[in-house]
Amino acid sequence: MATQTIRTTCSYCSVGCNFTATVEDGRVTSWKPAKDYPVNRGRSCPKGFNLLEPFAAEDRALYPMVRGDDGELHRVPWDEALDRFVSGFRAVLDTHGPESAAFLSTGQIPMEEMAFLGALGKFGMGMVHGDGNTRQCMATAAVAYKQAFGFDAPPFTYTDIEESDFLVFLGSNAMISHPVLWNRLKNNTRDRTVVVIDPRATKTARAADEHLRIQPKGDLSFLYAVTNEIIANRWVDEEFVAAHTSGFDELAAHVAGFTPEGVEAVTGLSADTIRQFARRFHEASAASFWWTMGVNQSHQGVRTAQAMINLCLITGNIGRPGTGPNSITGQANAMGSRLYSNTTSLYAGLDFLKDADRRYVADLMGIDADRVPQANSLPYHRILEGVDSGEIRALWIIATNPGHSWIDHNTLAKRFASLDFLVVQDLYHTTETAQCADLVLPAAGSGEKSGTFINSERRIGIVDRVLDPPGEARSDFDIFRAIADRWDATPLFPEWQTPEDVFRFLTRVSRGRPCDISGISGYDMLRARGGIQWPYPESGHDDAEQRRLFADGRFFTPDERARLLVTDIEPVPEATDDEYPMILITGRGSTVQFHTQTRTGKVPMLRKSYPATAYVEVNPQDAERLGIVDESRVRVRSRRGDVTVTARVGETMAPGQVFIPMHYPEANPLTYPAFDPYSFEPNYKWAAVRLDALD
Repeated sequence: MATQTIRTTCSYCSVGCNFTATVEDGRVTSWKPAKDYPVNRGRSCPKGFNLLEPFAAEDRALYPMVRGDDGELHRVPWDEALDRFVSGFRAVLDTHGPESAAFLSTGQIPMEEMAFLGALGKFGMGMVHGDGNTRQCMATAAVAYKQAFGFDAPPFTYTDIEESDFLVFLGSNAMISHPVLWNRLKNNTRDRTVVVIDPRATKTARAADEHLRIQPKGDLSFLYAVTNEIIANRWVDEEFVAAHTSGFDELAAHVAGFTPEGVEAVTGLSADTIRQFARRFHEASAASFWWTMGVNQSHQGVRTAQAMINLCLITGNIGRPGTGPNSITGQANAMGSRLYSNTTSLYAGLDFLKDADRRYVADLMGIDADRVPQANSLPYHRILEGVDSGEIRALWIIATNPGHSWIDHNTLAKRFASLDFLVVQDLYHTTETAQCADLVLPAAGSGEKSGTFINSERRIGIVDRVLDPPGEARSDFDIFRAIADRWDATPLFPEWQTPEDVFRFLTRVSRGRPCDISGISGYDMLRARGGIQWPYPESGHDDAEQRRLFADGRFFTPDERARLLVTDIEPVPEATDDEYPMILITGRGSTVQFHTQTRTGKVPMLRKSYPATAYVEVNPQDAERLGIVDESRVRVRSRRGDVTVTARVGETMAPGQVFIPMHYPEANPLTYPAFDPYSFEPNYKWAAVRLDALD
């Protein structure tokens, strides 16, 4: 009996847990979280323990499918599917030009596949536009870091959660969304305080030392008031500010108008509470912020993230153990998507608009620089708006399900129907998006292929193939190579025969960049080291297992100073009124489910741990006023549509606010399509709704 031991990284959230699989004659006989991996140290959430089970689901896409004249999807050979792909996209691009087609990718496939897709789509096929679904979760954090630090550079390492004595979780339900990381708080032996700032009494809020129940969209005013209080009391690290930042005078002038008393109404917090928070932040020896989608998915998310960055900078809480403005990433490889997908920026954060950057990438690849687009891609929402206007005529969607996840998704089926050609490349042929496709390409899951992911702390972890994909499904990498062959684009990628070939290219293209990984020789090094955090240049790197950024106070801006950035407070994107008097918030509802349940919804054990049908959380005061009882059926209505769900009456939500988990398709027919002006990330955290009792 042939036995193998294989180590691989989970493809759900961004914590980046590693697992050890024992495979005997092609069958997994043991699946355990790796005890010696520096991320999870032998722990896992329920999703990770069941990572491989969804790959055996009955609705796996096992072979290519083409929509016939009868409107149904029918099996076809790969050769026919590839010919259909090429003829469909060529017809659109030849007729309407390079900006008439686009691809929408994901933070859930390995970095090498993302890189190949970006090169194939833009350099090989000639498309200009391509974005990823990380636009829905991490674009805000990426832009906030880039504008403040000069590069998309989360500064922390996971040990910081164990070394901070004042931890502030803002808009983060980490106990649910990142339970393995939250669990590391148990290793924090300091006299520490955990504060959760959230409108909702989440499980994380209830486990914290203190819950500041802020009003929705009150966070930016709160942070500015705290900043004002710190400046007014001269609690600023003046030496650090003078040596390592710019914009302090403008920051001080801006926040002077945000007094604790002046923001009480908009934050729902007393002036004393705000002052006490500011004092404790000042008195902490190592203070840290931790945020996720409650900040990112907002109409002013970038400046809210930067308000936390500002506070860390002016108090010197950066570059030291236990400090930092720390964004916990959403998807497993969202950071790989941000840095190396070749979508909204060239590889390694290079710029499509700079001739030198285009030539640098072209020279490394041995291609004509004219093949590299001289324009940035449209962001996700503008690609979809381009479908409405007829500017985008063909769309290629890879490993994502916007038919469920996109904000105000009522519009998507109509948009997809208006396309000349829609290709969906995914694990399943039953997703809301695949059901609209002209062509479905069956893809392998993360346990069925190889590559790398980058987690929240910048650690590059190996993804090793544990199982063979079923039926005729292929890895996304193999699909991209097959399309390149059919497109006659293979000569552009002569060295890209395997994912590791692409990884080695990425190490070269990163040389000298903030995310330099030129010192990583290949996959064996990652396996031996338990992953490696970037930067890891060829020389001068630190071999420590955990490495944070900015210990020297030098940032990635031209003058090496961090930027302190502020903005005016904008009105909420959609006002409540007599007809729609309540605020809807969406978010993660359970540890056992992930995003649209495309995979986790297929695991019986996980399904049993989570309500089968959608629900809305309602405060008892609102329930009594509206005649709603617990477990009754209610209609939730917005200006865009209505859904019927089950009421959960309790104190989780404050009066006037309701919550529907994003995992259910009932959430996004209601959400309001507002976008941050810098990151273009959708605002999933505010919509005006009304509730009506049905029982």
